[in-house]
Amino acid sequence: MKQLMAIERFCLTGHTVALAFGLAGLLLVLPNPDFILALPSFGQSAFGLSMSGGGVVYILLGAITMAVYAYRVLGLQRALTFMIPAIVLSLGSELLGTSTGFPFGEYGYLSGLGYKIAGLVPFTIPLSWFYLGLACYVLARAGLESIRLPVWARLVGAIAVGSLMLTAWDFVLDPAMSQTPYPFWEFKQLGAFFGMPYRNLSGWFGTGAVFMTVASLFWGKAPLNLSRDQLTVPLAVYLINFAFGAVITVAQLDARFWIPTALSAFLGVVPAIALWWIAKPNATMAQLETVLQVRELEEPPIVPVGVSEK
Repeated sequence: MKQLMAIERFCLTGHTVALAFGLAGLLLVLPNPDFILALPSFGQSAFGLSMSGGGVVYILLGAITMAVYAYRVLGLQRALTFMIPAIVLSLGSELLGTSTGFPFGEYGYLSGLGYKIAGLVPFTIPLSWFYLGLACYVLARAGLESIRLPVWARLVGAIAVGSLMLTAWDFVLDPAMSQTPYPFWEFKQLGAFFGMPYRNLSGWFGTGAVFMTVASLFWGKAPLNLSRDQLTVPLAVYLINFAFGAVITVAQLDARFWIPTALSAFLGVVPAIALWWIAKPNATMAQLETVLQVRELEEPPIVPVGVSEK
């Protein structure tokens, strides 16, 4: 277990560093070509390689972080029954979208996010749906367990709130990745919602709701029973990825993009923190000692074979 936690922390740190490096490159280095030209040939090659592969690295590290977290905290069955539907269904949605325009609108991926499946969708995209989707769903489901609601209401609410938080992230991700000077995808026609078509938002919500519903059916009605401490990794992943998109959007686009950024914070960041906060508190050492003492009293003493009690 300690080894898994070490891998998880290492990947989360790498994920954070990769996003920070990407921010520095996009906001500070690329807009100043004199800095790049001043580098030796080796430095220029290394920088070009890091910028071209940086998107792949940060997504892979994010996916590994949440995969290890899911296995460690939720168990193998729940980890796989979320990962597989999330990756398969989001990939199907993206392939349909890039081919027909449904459900996201007319768009296409540029370079920088790795090998494209069927020449259309980078293989990293369904991985990003998985790791952010899992972070949103776990926060929503574990947080809502602390509210007195019927079981069906908690399950449906987790899907709805998780999908909303996932869509809220797109409010800053899409402008940052499609309308800044160094885009990773592009809409064929600018939409009415800050350059995004409204159906892009409904497509995000619908795709998230579909694979979260499938995962919910596999997971069943049993509560997750996760404490705040156990929800720290999903919360950190969500906040880090929100910050990445928000900083790029605010720094490189005009003042009107403060509106989708504020909406993203209100519909995504605020619920994420609130759900983490209302989850059951971490068990204190005194509480753990009490539980152990109770178990000792309930369990009969073990008598060695051949030895009778006096």
